[in-house]
Amino acid sequence: MKKKIKIIGWVILAVIVIGQFIRPKQNLKDDVSPNDISHTYPIPVEVKTIMDKACMDCHSDNTNYPTYNKIFPVSWFLYNHVFGGKKHLDFSEFSAYSTKKQAHKLEEVVEMIDKGEMPINSYLILHPEAELTKEEKSMITAWATSLKQKIEG
Repeated sequence: MKKKIKIIGWVILAVIVIGQFIRPKQNLKDDVSPNDISHTYPIPVEVKTIMDKACMDCHSDNTNYPTYNKIFPVSWFLYNHVFGGKKHLDFSEFSAYSTKKQAHKLEEVVEMIDKGEMPINSYLILHPEAELTKEEKSMITAWATSLKQKIEG
């Protein structure tokens, strides 16, 4: 039995060491996409500040990676988080969405914030500064609702 545990331990150690050399793609672009929401729609400075601290790491082309991102398996966890977030909503490609999809995504922003589902808890554990106050939630949802109405005409 001790031999099996020792073998399992060595296998786990080998996976961790090998994992350190296999890095996932990072979500970093040198410039702002021409489809970025800010190129098409006005974002008040206060709202942009809130979005930068609570939304953009997972919902844009420029993630601010923490130093612990270099550690396996954290790097892969963050990779899945970021690219999963962008799959649902990508502010860097927002203007490329159809107007119907844009309106729907803004409706989802309001819904997710109102339900307390965004930012997600696993993000808040390591980024407590991203926790939204009641006032910040109101500012984001008011902006998103207003923009949705403008898009729908």
